[in-house]
Amino acid sequence: MHKYASRLEKEFFMEAQEITISTEFIKLEAFLKFAGAVSTGGEAKNLIQDSLVKVNGEVCTMRGKKLRPGDTVELGSRRLTVR
Repeated sequence: MHKYASRLEKEFFMEAQEITISTEFIKLEAFLKFAGAVSTGGEAKNLIQDSLVKVNGEVCTMRGKKLRPGDTVELGSRRLTVR
């Protein structure tokens, strides 16, 4: 298998979405709820604490991580970009 195959596969199947915020920043946990990626804050908390969320390509375990326009959040096959 080619070394880039899994990366290309991931990018091909990734569902991309842009989420516009009206503030300077939004905390990660609130962003996941605002974007409709999770139903509750508890669900967001568990996903973040279980290292299942990436911010700008890095696993993030901080629920209060401040996201600003241009940041990307990955959760499973979803890629959410803050606008």
